[in-house]
Parts: sequence; C-alpha cells; structure tokens
Amino acid sequence: MPHEFHLSDRELLMLADGELPPREAARAETHLAACWECRTRKQELETAISEFVRFQRSSFKSTTPADGPKALLRARVAQQADIHSHSGLLFFLGPKLGWAALLLILISGLTPLIWRQIVPERPLQPVPSTVPNPSLTPGATVLLSQPALCREFNVNNKFVPVALQKKVFAEYGIRGAEPGAYEIDYLITPALGGADDIHNLWPESNRMALWNAHVKDALEDRLRAMVCGGQLDLHVAQRDISTNWIEAYKKYFHTDRPLHGNQQSGRNRF
Repeated sequence: MPHEFHLSDRELLMLADGELPPREAARAETHLAACWECRTRKQELETAISEFVRFQRSSFKSTTPADGPKALLRARVAQQADIHSHSGLLFFLGPKLGWAALLLILISGLTPLIWRQIVPERPLQPVPSTVPNPSLTPGATVLLSQPALCREFNVNNKFVPVALQKKVFAEYGIRGAEPGAYEIDYLITPALGGADDIHNLWPESNRMALWNAHVKDALEDRLRAMVCGGQLDLHVAQRDISTNWIEAYKKYFHTDRPLHGNQQSGRNRF
C-alpha cells in the first residue's frame, strides 16, 4: 500500500532519542511498522551516528565531551532536514547519493575540529620580563658555607653551555630570538653560591631600560660584600635575590629606582 507521507529525518532522530510527544511517537511507530522506506532511513541515520561517534572518539578524544559528536551530528542532520527531507532531494536521489550528501554534512562539521588538530594555534610570543618565572626558575644553590664562599676570589659567572642555553629558551617558549635580545643569566649568582642548574638560569631580556642586567649585577656585588662582611646571612641573601631580585635591590639599596654609576657601589647604608 503506498504511503502519502514519510517521516522526516528530524522526526526519526527525535523518535530514536525518545523526544517525540507520546501521540506523535505512537503515530511514527505505526508508520514505521508499515513503511519499509522509513525503516531503512531510520537505520541509515542510526548507523551514521554510531560511525561518527566511533570515529570522533578515536581521533579527537581530548577536544569534545563524549556526547559532543553525537549531538553535533544530530544537530547537523536536523538542520538539513527542513531542506533535504524524505520528500526532498536526499530521499529522491536514493541511498548512494543520499549518503554522499550526508558525508558532506559530516565534513562541514568535522573540518574545524580537524583543522585545530593539524594546525594548532600559533603561541603568543613571550613578553620580556624583568624577573624570571618562579615555576621555571626558583633558584638553586650548592652546599657551600659562608667562609668557603668568601675564600673564593674568582666569582665571575661561569659560561653557560650552548646546549643548556637552548634548554632554557625552550622552557620559556622563546624561539628564534634576535641575537643579543636575551642573555642566559644566573638567578642566584655563583658569587652567592648559585648552582649551574637549569632551575637557576633564565633568559634575561637586554631590552629592559630600567631594571636591567647591570642593575642586577650591582645587587649581586652588594649582597656578596654584605655576606662576606658578616652583615648578612648567606641563606637570607640567596632567598631574597631568588624571590624577587628587584624588591631585594630596593631593600638593600634603600631606593625605589635603580641608582647610577658610583651610587650603586658607593652608597653603603646597611
């Protein structure tokens, strides 16, 4: 017996999810029992959803919640249902062309997800900072007493191997920096017992006009002089410079701004 109407894709999806009102659901079930074409279409939609969910879970586990792909497909199909219902183009073209049209719908929904996976967003260039990231550079020291430290005369910072410098830049997400833009510096200088350790190294920007490397060098000299003069505990000096060297400078030089030239070495109020 020929049927004067067929269930739309939207109705089939809502019936499968139990979202149709009871009266409409009963009517749809009665129709399905007598209509081979609608039963076939319902099976096609359910199969497409299952395959899509399986593919999404295997390829994009971390991008969307578990029910996301299923809901996405249903929304896409439901959106197209008003245009490509059973009485429209998809149903008229038959299973092969109908599946091709459905595939286009899936591709249109998947393309943004696939693109985000293949071409990740370009990371922002790090903004030069006057102090290191404490989670990357908390500071590290060697076991050295105050008398042993002060007996050493060669207290210049050791050269950091190129391989270690590259690791520091990688830790901070700095790639392709201009020559001379940064220098790998010790947070706790070896003159205060600082270690040759990646946790004690950071890329100090040379573009900072105010709180720059020369200012930090002056602080390091001041702290060493105080430690070796018996005016400051070594561990306190290490803690202060590693916590925030700028605040340490303000504390030990009694100023809110860097001093210049002889003021940094000559001013001695501690």
